[in-house]
Amino acid sequence: MELFSGNFQTLEKALNYSSLKHKTIAQNIANVDVPNYKSKAVSFKEVMAGASHQIEANRSDPRHFQFTIGNGNPQIYTKKNTEYNHNGNNVDIDNEMSDLAANQIYYQALIERLNGKFSTLQNVIKGGR
Repeated sequence: MELFSGNFQTLEKALNYSSLKHKTIAQNIANVDVPNYKSKAVSFKEVMAGASHQIEANRSDPRHFQFTIGNGNPQIYTKKNTEYNHNGNNVDIDNEMSDLAANQIYYQALIERLNGKFSTLQNVIKGGR
């Protein structure tokens, strides 16, 4: 039995995704006034798609949506088909700040879940004391 398999690996990949997304958003915010800069985004589709190990969501009712999360690798892509500013820049600062706040909440939730996993593991090692 591998100690850090399954959920720990999935949480690690989710943290890596969130970190990459944060860096991408920060880069977009830093270049908000740069002429002809095209914003970048992290593709979530690759994270959900190519999965060798998947986690299936627990459904309490058969009418709930069924979905799985895989461990594909996120990719950064450039948004080339839009232009918001007169200088050719397509960074929407309001959208970027909103995405940044949502990503921070997502990251914190992952950290709390990881702390819970380690707390459970520590409890098992101590023998429930």
